[in-house]
Amino acid sequence: MEPNQAGVTRLLRQVGDGDREAFDRLFPLVYADLERIASRQLRREHGSRTLMTQGLVNEAYLRLVDQANPEWQDRAHFFAIAARVMRQILVDYARRRKAAKRGGDWDRVTLSGADPSFDVELDDVLALDAALDRLEALEPRLRRVVECRFFAGMGEDEIAAALSVSTRTVQRDWMRARAWLHKELYPHPES
Repeated sequence: MEPNQAGVTRLLRQVGDGDREAFDRLFPLVYADLERIASRQLRREHGSRTLMTQGLVNEAYLRLVDQANPEWQDRAHFFAIAARVMRQILVDYARRRKAAKRGGDWDRVTLSGADPSFDVELDDVLALDAALDRLEALEPRLRRVVECRFFAGMGEDEIAAALSVSTRTVQRDWMRARAWLHKELYPHPES
């Protein structure tokens, strides 16, 4: 394990033991990786152009630091949790924007400023979130594999370590999850 990875794991354990100052020492060590995860997620979210990478990282940081005695096992597990937190922030953001478009924020929205493609993009974010919730009800590990790979950009070995399974299991789970999600998100009409 690299010295930086060992330091991150040590600090994660200290945070889990209740050392709130350890999180302040941890954040600069993981910031670049969190920024990479946030940037990756925001590239997929065409409709959330007003949400910036730094804002997403900072919001995720606030949610992560607010957890009481988190049980992060290691660096990979921490980034898997961070990716899930960022995805949830984006889903919450999409829901608020969609609610605003339906009239919840009517005094600040004009028809001339409306983006006609935005509804489709918001619907995609919300549909994926709903599909991941259904997948978790059926196979929780498959959802975690999707979050780690798709949202955090983690490699198969990192995911295997984070989930305490073999790399081959991650490969099989990824194939199954992709097939299931495709079927859920793009159902073929019955002829």
